[in-house]
Amino acid sequence: MHQYIVTNDEMEMRVSAGRVLITGGSSGLGSAVVDAVAKAGGTPYVLDIAAPDRDVDVEFVDLADPRAAEAATRALAQRAGGFDAVVTAAGIDRCGTLQEVAAAEWERVIAVNLVGTAAVIRAALPSLIESRGRVVTVASTLGWRAVSDATAYCASKFGVVGFTRALSAELAGIVGVTLLVPGGMQTKFFDDRTEQYKPGPDARLNDPDNVAAAVMFALSQPPGCEVRELMIAGSTETSWP
Repeated sequence: MHQYIVTNDEMEMRVSAGRVLITGGSSGLGSAVVDAVAKAGGTPYVLDIAAPDRDVDVEFVDLADPRAAEAATRALAQRAGGFDAVVTAAGIDRCGTLQEVAAAEWERVIAVNLVGTAAVIRAALPSLIESRGRVVTVASTLGWRAVSDATAYCASKFGVVGFTRALSAELAGIVGVTLLVPGGMQTKFFDDRTEQYKPGPDARLNDPDNVAAAVMFALSQPPGCEVRELMIAGSTETSWP
């Protein structure tokens, strides 16, 4: 039996010239997705509170403000002439017990990770429906598995899982929807944590470029084919199972 393997070049050709909106595109996974889209011949657009380190069209916005997130998304969509895909890579965390984390900080995690994700997709939907485009939401292994001292993050990422599954049912046959579930990555995500909440010296975190490649795989599927859910982690990842 002949086995046909899709090469990286073929995958990149499928998404060439695509207009891809990336939240959190100034750092971490979002930055890796920006690079991957550009390498594939697409055009990345960024929503972030911080400036990217590359020349891309960006709207500066705090995703904790859903109305501002919607307005920024519409502004970029107008400049881009619409989107072919949206990747919601922005995410924050506040570690500690429910009693230890200030209420405003706890609620901000939910606002950025869950409410901001929904706001951006809501605002982008008209152009995505027109282009028969795709959405990739970024959850976490902690959207499937709950741990102590992470109530805000787990609540937000469990929410992203439920939101994405419902959205995929709602948009079936209209807009492709993929839930991406990454394990820990080698990014600055852990930098502002106290030592007790940082990965240990033996942590085998994944390269964000590997996760960005998984995003591109989801975006590269032919019409009528969807990657519904995709879990990706380093081979010795401890946060799952």
